[in-house]
Amino acid sequence: MNIRELQVNEPYPMELLLLADPEESVIQTYIKRCRCYVMELEGSIVGVIALLPTRPLTVEIMNIAVLETMQGQGLGKRLLSHAIQASKELGFRSVEIGTGNSSVGQLYLYQKSGFRIIGVDADYFVRNYEEPIYENGLQCRDMIRLKQEL
Repeated sequence: MNIRELQVNEPYPMELLLLADPEESVIQTYIKRCRCYVMELEGSIVGVIALLPTRPLTVEIMNIAVLETMQGQGLGKRLLSHAIQASKELGFRSVEIGTGNSSVGQLYLYQKSGFRIIGVDADYFVRNYEEPIYENGLQCRDMIRLKQEL
């Protein structure tokens, strides 16, 4: 298993990015400004994480995804740990992430990894996505914002 920064000439792994953010038009608004890291297994990309500097000394994880067939094996946690370490090395002092109110597993992972809830953006997904998003039997309406000081 190897995690490396995506090179400038490489295409973004859109199929993976779409697992975490279901509208390509939304992904296109941020992905070119991100540092993208990919996780490879035997030459195939199985995970991705995208970091976007948002304010001085703050970076936001805009997208984190693992192939559905590879989920539940700790790969998301490894990607998250890598992003936190890379952020430290790049001189950032805090990392933020947002996820849906219906993303129960992700909320657990982020908090277990040291992130704290700092706010809720009510109806974020209703306002910003054309199609309703459902996950774990719930409509994804609100963005839960989390932060970790480095």
